[in-house]
Amino acid sequence: MTTWRPEEEPTFAAPTAAGWVRALVRAISLGFLTSLGLVVMLLSRLLEAPLCGQARPVTPFITQAVCRLAFLILGMGYVCRGQPMAHRGATVANHSSWLDIFALNACQRVYFVSKAEVSGWPFIGWLARATGTVFIERDPRRARAQQAEFEARLRAGHRLLFFPEGTSTDGMRVLPFKSTLFQAFYTHGLEHVMQIQPVTVAYHAPAGADKRFYGWWGEMDLAPHLMHTLAAKRQGRVEVIFHPPVSVDAFASRKALALDCERSVRAGLVAALGAAIDPSDR
Repeated sequence: MTTWRPEEEPTFAAPTAAGWVRALVRAISLGFLTSLGLVVMLLSRLLEAPLCGQARPVTPFITQAVCRLAFLILGMGYVCRGQPMAHRGATVANHSSWLDIFALNACQRVYFVSKAEVSGWPFIGWLARATGTVFIERDPRRARAQQAEFEARLRAGHRLLFFPEGTSTDGMRVLPFKSTLFQAFYTHGLEHVMQIQPVTVAYHAPAGADKRFYGWWGEMDLAPHLMHTLAAKRQGRVEVIFHPPVSVDAFASRKALALDCERSVRAGLVAALGAAIDPSDR
C-alpha cells in the first residue's frame, strides 16, 4: 500500500491547560462509550452467532449508535446527505482521517475492509475484529482466499465498505481509485445482482483553523492528532454525502467502475468544500 505524503504537514499548537482538560474529559467519555458498546456487542454476538451465523441482524445497530454518540461527545457537527442504498452491494468512500470510521458507521450499517496490520493495533484492532471488519493482506498467495471471503460476506448480505484510494489524505483531495478490490464484484455472477454506492466524506475545519485540521495521513502519529482533535475548544463538522448507487454490470470492467465511483466522490468533495479543494487532484 502506498502512503500519500504532501510536501509539508500542518503544525498544531500545543493544547492550553483548558484544552488538556477538554481532551481528558472527552477521551474518558469516548473510552467509556466504546468499551460499553464493545461489551454489549460481544454479549449480543453470543446469541446472534449461533442463531444467525454470519448474518448480523443486531450488532450493527450497536456500532451505529456508538458512532453517533461519539460526535456528541466531541462536540462536532455531523450532517448526512442522501440515503444509504437498500439494495445488496458495497460502499466506496474517500479516506482522510481516523474519524472516517465514526462518520461512515454513524449513518449506515457497514463492515469495513482494512489492511491486515490494523488487526494487531492495541484496542483498535480488537474493536475492528468485534465489529466484523474484513482484513486484507498484500500477499499474492492470499488473494484467492480473500476473494472467497469477500464473496461469502457479500452473499451473506453484508455491505462492505472500501477505501479505494489505498491511503488517507489531508481531506482536500480525492486520489485515483485503485481498481483491484473492485474485481470481487465481477465473479460468479455477482455483477448482475450487486450495486456500488459512492460516498463522499467532507471535513470542515473549526473557524480559523488549518483547513486540514481533521486530516490524518502519512507518518503522522495517532496520539498527537487525537489529542489536538479532542482538545479543540471549537469543533468543525463533517458531511457524509451519499451518491446514487450504480449497478456493477453497467460497466464493462472494474477499471471503468472504479473511475466512475472516483468521479462521483470527487464531485461531492468539490461541491462540499469548493475553493478549498486542491485543483491539481481534480
